[in-house]
Amino acid sequence: MEPAVIQLLILAGIAVFLILRLRAVLGSRDGYESKPLPRQDGPETAAQKPRFEVIEGGPDTDITDHVPEGSDAAKALAKMKAADPSFSVDEFLQGARGAYEMILMAFESSDLDSILPFLSRDVFNSFDEVVQLREREGLKVEATFVGLRELELVDATYDPDSHEAEITIKFVGELTSVVRKVDTDEIVDGDPNAIKRQKDVWTFARDMTSDSPNWKLVATDA
Repeated sequence: MEPAVIQLLILAGIAVFLILRLRAVLGSRDGYESKPLPRQDGPETAAQKPRFEVIEGGPDTDITDHVPEGSDAAKALAKMKAADPSFSVDEFLQGARGAYEMILMAFESSDLDSILPFLSRDVFNSFDEVVQLREREGLKVEATFVGLRELELVDATYDPDSHEAEITIKFVGELTSVVRKVDTDEIVDGDPNAIKRQKDVWTFARDMTSDSPNWKLVATDA
């Protein structure tokens, strides 16, 4: 065989080998790859694409994350949001978390004036009776809030006539608390080193058409 023919066969074999290697590399995709740029489709291409419709009226997760979908409480919360579009259940619960600690600690320390704007008249009177009873007996409470272990939205109602909304929350908090005699500082109840768990069920209310964003504590239960 002529040397020139042999040389051509060798070069052809090398070319085939390189093509096969290149295909092997380009055919495997490993690691990060950038997405292709969107193609500008003409009217015919766009018409051939499948259409996807956005389904409206789905569940509001701001509500269904906290109460069952379709429940009376869920319907009430939806009406609250319709009356006040700025209302958010998540934000309300965050506020309720802070309000629980603030009101509970103010009550324990007999400082009701600081929380007066957040209490209904009935709740204030109930708290005030306990505070006055302590004073008559010469007692004081020393308490430290440790943390909130549980917060659960229990119920919600909405009156379309008065626009008043009520939301009931169950709190499970942890705190240390001792009762001392004012004159001698003697401990008559509790342990300053013992953390106790306390459960409260509180109901907050607000006129959803009011300019004031404040909710008031209108009922308490253990």
